[in-house]
Amino acid sequence: MNLSGIHQTIRDILGSSKHNGILSVLVQLISFVLLFNVTAAASGAVPAAVFTFGDSLVDTGNNNYVVTIAKSNFPPYGRDFPGGKPTGRFSNGRLFPDFIAETLGVKNLLPAYKDPTLQMKDLLTGVSFGSAGAGYDPLTSQQRGSITIKNQLEMYREYKSNITASEGKERAGNITSTSPHMILLGSNDMANQLSRSLYGIDTYTDILVGLALDVYKVRRSGLHSLNSIRSQELYGLGARRIGVVGAAPIGCVPRERVTGDGLLILERNCAEELNDAAKLFNSKLSTAVSSLNAELPGAKIVYFDIYSPALSLIQNPAPYGFEEVKRGCCATGNIELGILCVVPGTCPDASKYLFWDSVHPGEKATRIISDQTFGSSSLSSLLG
Repeated sequence: MNLSGIHQTIRDILGSSKHNGILSVLVQLISFVLLFNVTAAASGAVPAAVFTFGDSLVDTGNNNYVVTIAKSNFPPYGRDFPGGKPTGRFSNGRLFPDFIAETLGVKNLLPAYKDPTLQMKDLLTGVSFGSAGAGYDPLTSQQRGSITIKNQLEMYREYKSNITASEGKERAGNITSTSPHMILLGSNDMANQLSRSLYGIDTYTDILVGLALDVYKVRRSGLHSLNSIRSQELYGLGARRIGVVGAAPIGCVPRERVTGDGLLILERNCAEELNDAAKLFNSKLSTAVSSLNAELPGAKIVYFDIYSPALSLIQNPAPYGFEEVKRGCCATGNIELGILCVVPGTCPDASKYLFWDSVHPGEKATRIISDQTFGSSSLSSLLG
């Protein structure tokens, strides 16, 4: 059906009136949305599901069900989430998985895989396997009791087995092979001082890239001794559309601005050592990812740069209405996150703060960064 046909159908339903301006605008808006969805569905642009793996930027509640210090299923977290309830998201509202799924027209909220209330209809349109505190380095996850990326992949294996049993092998295979799998990891590893100091940043970023490649495919030769070759890599489990997201400018989060010494603390400057480490890691990761498409038949693997739009927003916040970028909204905004955010003093208007707590961006900043990193045109390069 074309636009004029949809337009007329809506008028027939609502009752036409050539002089009703409000109705005309409403019809045009509804027509546009319906036409977009019809066109997208016809072209195969809307994937069946969305899957995310990684750390707190994509954990929509999995850590609620594991023993870990990295939890946020209590107020003031979730203050601006639909219904005003804490869900385990490290934010006052929604996260990247929610906005990615919304952008793709799949659903507005991407649930956590470990949520025991999920039904098969929820699973079929995608879930998040992310865990706050996780990293590519197993030590990073172990320090916080988080779900390692290895175990996140095991959860995905279990997921695929479940939907195969319910829907059959063909449909399950179609869902996993055509839907985007987004991996957001690396920022926690950059802040992992023990590993960075043990190996040196150049060697450690090499190790992390090797660990990252283990997630996407089985490597035939080892570049490091931290991790053995794994058979449950994402490609082997049926994923063919894989989005690899680089590390964020972790040196500019409020916590890192006040944990240095000298002028770093007094002026709350970004910890450039951490940002330099993130940039080095991202450069190596991007180069490694670019070669994977030729090596993995039928795969489409795309690198997404989250560092640049995030840093740009931090450096130029005023046009977006942000008044504070060096402190978080919760408690004092200096070092608090997780359970420490229950301390009184949380700001009344989170939209003026780029960061919600001392590490995580608020919902408003997350949406802006998501639109710039995972917009429709960017995601189409992964799905096309």
